[in-house]
Amino acid sequence: MVEAKSYFMSGIGGSGMLPLALILRARGHEVAGSDRALDQGRLAPKFDYLRAHGIELFPQDGSGLNRPDQILVRSAAVEDTVGDVIAAKRLGARDMKRPELLSELFNAAAVRIGVAGTSGKSTTTAMIAWILHCAGRDPTVMNGAVMKNFVTPDALFASALVGAGDAFVAEVDESDGSIARYKPSITVVNNIALDHKSMDELRALFAGFVARAEIAVLNLDNEETANLVLKAKVRVKTFSLRSGLADLHATDIRPAPDGVRFTVLEREARTSADVRLSVPGEHNVSNALAALCVARACGVEMKDAAAALSGFAGTKRRLEIVGAAAGVTVLDDFAHNPDKITATLKTLHAFPGRLLIFFQPHGFGPLKLLRQDFIDCFAANMDDEDVLLMPDPVYHGGTVDRAVGSEDIVRGVRARGLQALAFAERGACGDKLLELAEAGDRIVVMGARDDTLSAFASEVLDRLRLK
Repeated sequence: MVEAKSYFMSGIGGSGMLPLALILRARGHEVAGSDRALDQGRLAPKFDYLRAHGIELFPQDGSGLNRPDQILVRSAAVEDTVGDVIAAKRLGARDMKRPELLSELFNAAAVRIGVAGTSGKSTTTAMIAWILHCAGRDPTVMNGAVMKNFVTPDALFASALVGAGDAFVAEVDESDGSIARYKPSITVVNNIALDHKSMDELRALFAGFVARAEIAVLNLDNEETANLVLKAKVRVKTFSLRSGLADLHATDIRPAPDGVRFTVLEREARTSADVRLSVPGEHNVSNALAALCVARACGVEMKDAAAALSGFAGTKRRLEIVGAAAGVTVLDDFAHNPDKITATLKTLHAFPGRLLIFFQPHGFGPLKLLRQDFIDCFAANMDDEDVLLMPDPVYHGGTVDRAVGSEDIVRGVRARGLQALAFAERGACGDKLLELAEAGDRIVVMGARDDTLSAFASEVLDRLRLK
């Protein structure tokens, strides 16, 4: 029996914090928390959900910390100047970052499945969770996205599962270097591309992640990840959409607007299985192959794993159809870096219809680091009739360098002969979307680190209905 502890989660509403809080609470620990969004009156349903699970919420001013035996856990967005951190220091309470706690829980599990990569982590994690659930393995899962298969009236924000099985499946983040803390039994690396750190830093982090595993699941279609195969000194299972040399290879890929079908070939066992996904795009075929590799490594039969994926419902805000009105379809998508944006636009352009692309950058820092990459990404993946609309990057306080803004990206895209507009406020983008929208168009709302984007997508749909 694990001794119950008292945790205070500062930034508890974040996509990486909320599921961690739910796991701690379900394991019998005392959990309380605070969040900037709560103080600003945003995201009320999420905080009501936390309260319903017995988690008391406080202002982010330190008032919730009053004992030295409390453990402060804070998200990356919580700076040293925040009241909770000051209070913990005054009390002598332990102060730890979210990845430190998650890695402690993860490393203590018997079977540790860590899912990493620049893109596809949340969907792959959810696919693995669903396969293991269907196989009766009852896993514990920590995901950065809501897994639709596990949503119920009592679990509307199902980004975490607490199971009695021996497997702990976690989405592992490289952006802050915390990937170095994890000691996985099975490592998944979907892809490696420039995002938050330099390529040299990323190569070192992912190489270390692979080296600490017993089994590494690696994507042969991504050059950087394929290079890890050559250097790996652990058991490797590979997957590919193109190479028959991979352990799992997809063939006969048949895309549809609402999903994709394919056949998976298992080289060593010389077996095959048909898979029907209700999530579209070749990038999701790749995610599914990664999940199938993990399933096979865990001893799940291929036919059973493939059958489970046919019932996979997807994750929230991953190319999610919000609805349609006036002949216009509205989609909500988490895409926020060039790789994810490319996958989304390629998937949508496989079918007819102009794209009205709303993209809210997830911070001034990533915008500065990836300025040219964003310009190149949109220029390469937009059609002449498409229109890009960008508001200022998401910002909820704190210190940040604002040297590069949305106008810089828009200016670069326009210089490549494409249509792009920048507005200071998101509301002005919404007005322009309504003005431009015509029957046959698809509006895609893209961005991360701002849960109100889903509400914005729904508002656009509601306004289309009145148009």
